[in-house]
Amino acid sequence: RQFPGCGNIVTFSQFLFIAVEGFIFEANFGRKRPAIPIRNYFIMVAMFFTVSVVNNYALNLNIAMPLHMIFRSGSLIASMALGIIILKKRYSVSKYTSIALVSLGIFTCTFMSAKQVASDSSLNQEDGPQVFFWWLLGIAALTFALLMSARMGIFQETLYQRFGKHSKEALFYNHALPLPGFLLLAPNIYHHAVLFNQSELFQVPVIGLTLPIMWFYLLMNVITQYVCIRGVFILTTECTSLTVTLVVTLRKFVSLIFSILYFRNPFTGWHWLGTAFVFVGTLMYTEVWNSLGPFLRRRRRKEE
Repeated sequence: RQFPGCGNIVTFSQFLFIAVEGFIFEANFGRKRPAIPIRNYFIMVAMFFTVSVVNNYALNLNIAMPLHMIFRSGSLIASMALGIIILKKRYSVSKYTSIALVSLGIFTCTFMSAKQVASDSSLNQEDGPQVFFWWLLGIAALTFALLMSARMGIFQETLYQRFGKHSKEALFYNHALPLPGFLLLAPNIYHHAVLFNQSELFQVPVIGLTLPIMWFYLLMNVITQYVCIRGVFILTTECTSLTVTLVVTLRKFVSLIFSILYFRNPFTGWHWLGTAFVFVGTLMYTEVWNSLGPFLRRRRRKEE
């Protein structure tokens, strides 16, 4: 919120932390050979790095965080579309209905955000068209990242089918191999490191250490991101895809509500309607109702 363009230093810090941890505990200081051939990781990493950087830059193009979250919740649409095109998959009517709901929700939120950007930029006639153009560029960036992320998911699924699921190994290589790519972003990362140093001082509770508050925020972000991404990679191997999708969807919903209430982000009734479409469509896609039905019936029989 204080530095909207700081996404690169945040992503670099996350990648560096996870790569160092994986190099020590998973790769055994480089002595352990990967179960999946390294060339496949290079392809996956190119996609992963591109998605992360493009998503970061979208936030610098007049894209509000709630819209960013809602747009990324449309990953099911992109996955289904590419599954039909690449894997020649076919789906049930309920699946297509759920995707239509998600699409409608994203369109509603995007359209209302466009009206907000247009009304805000109209206050300054000179900058108005320019502001709206950058917003459209941000939407294009989010769309590209969404499709690239879906393509990466399909590629990852085929790799797991061929070589087995190796969550910790995939986590390490997905974060270690892209590190040289951040050299291209070094000026931007250094610029924000200087800005972080100039932020107000903050005393860390319990420890009593004093440091610029933006470095404290970054440290907390890296720790929580590590817990989050480690949990997701473990979920993909320990649980069904239904459970993973449901957990990640609920996490996004909680993040969205927190972002709106705590940071007071602009959110109209239309935005709420669009959000409802997205999450109802997602739950319909995961067929959570079908899973809950037998569970509730078993529980009712036990009570009887």
